[in-house]
Amino acid sequence: MIRNSFEEAFSPDWLESNITDPTHELVIIREIIPWKKIIGKLSGFYNKFHGPFGKSLRIMIAMLITMKYYRLSDREVVKQVKENRYIQYFCNVPDIGLQTFLDSSSLSVLRKRLGEQGIAIIEKQIFESLRRAGIIHGDNALIDSSVLESNIIYPNDVRLIFKAFKKIKQFCKLQNIPVWWDEDEVKKLWRQFNLTKGNERAAWLAKFNILFIPALKIFSEKIISLKCSQKRKTKARNLLKLLNLMKKQTIEKLKGKIHIKNRIVSLDEPDARPIKKGKIHPDCEFGTKMQMTFNREGFMITVENFIGNPGDKTLFPETLTIFRQRMKEYPDTVITDLGYRSSGNFKIARDINNVFLGRSEDVSEEKQKFCCKARSATEGFIAVSKNLRGFGRSLYRGFKGDRIWSLLCQTAYNLKKFVQLWMEEKIEEQCLMKLGLLA
Repeated sequence: MIRNSFEEAFSPDWLESNITDPTHELVIIREIIPWKKIIGKLSGFYNKFHGPFGKSLRIMIAMLITMKYYRLSDREVVKQVKENRYIQYFCNVPDIGLQTFLDSSSLSVLRKRLGEQGIAIIEKQIFESLRRAGIIHGDNALIDSSVLESNIIYPNDVRLIFKAFKKIKQFCKLQNIPVWWDEDEVKKLWRQFNLTKGNERAAWLAKFNILFIPALKIFSEKIISLKCSQKRKTKARNLLKLLNLMKKQTIEKLKGKIHIKNRIVSLDEPDARPIKKGKIHPDCEFGTKMQMTFNREGFMITVENFIGNPGDKTLFPETLTIFRQRMKEYPDTVITDLGYRSSGNFKIARDINNVFLGRSEDVSEEKQKFCCKARSATEGFIAVSKNLRGFGRSLYRGFKGDRIWSLLCQTAYNLKKFVQLWMEEKIEEQCLMKLGLLA
């Protein structure tokens, strides 16, 4: 069960003593976030009649936002609530029981419960609040893609097989099954491989594969006769499926095949793929593809994740549709690079006044300078998102984890952009009045 309402935790005297800067960024964004709407929608993820009451959703949501806003870990954000009065105020945590108010593991439990759907509700409600206030405009759509890197070691084929042995060993330990291969031989080969230099990896891969194939065969036999819970059986079968795919791809590699479809680069992040984005360095990144759209002021309108590297041309129509749905209007100008250029995409965007797909002649002469500057700005927005707003590397596992990561980062990104424009006094008073920041 969960309470779908909350009370302010601080008295006027507490605020006067501890919140001495009314223009602090957390004080500002605390006022613009529609807490009641978010809590009302997220309470549906809990059983209404059974179970103990969970932690305050008001506190938990604020802590998720704070984590991404300041790029903190679960443990760090709990620590900061205890030490920083402004973060404590933003998260609405009272002084009573402050030092023991939450265990950091509760944040992981919350993310699992809410999943992508629940985190999307948080992002959408904050976004809609800013859009309705007239702060986020949809007259320009700046579209580009990048890579959300997975948190993995740079892959090689031999390491994958060595990791596969470790995965099978972990399974055996859970089921109290003795390992059936020569562990000392595998470790010895691994040490020798790491000490060698040169272009002998194909030979080492063959050596490891000779040991791995019979071990995998026995592993599949043991899963058939496995006596455990259905949940653990499912995990074991998924692992076996992944290892069989890796075996197949390893055989293709040994036969000299270079381009292997859906090549596995990590057993911990099976959805990660090698993605080349035309850069000199790094020439290849490992993760999921991100499709992002911004407006000219720099607010992030949409962010989507894709396994592998689907072409920008094929993603353009759906991305434009999602942009229109979020902004409730067609943009006046769409700006992309040459990767999106096709006659079909010009036809799809025929209802839009200006469509810039990488070439100046795509738009009228008076619009060319604006579009070229906007194209350059898009690169800057992506650089900021990856280096300053947390999109650089996903620490959550799996494709669903990447989506949760992206949505939380997008929320923090737009709040940061709002604060930046507010501090630069670039937001009109009537918009601030709609948000309740001006009387």
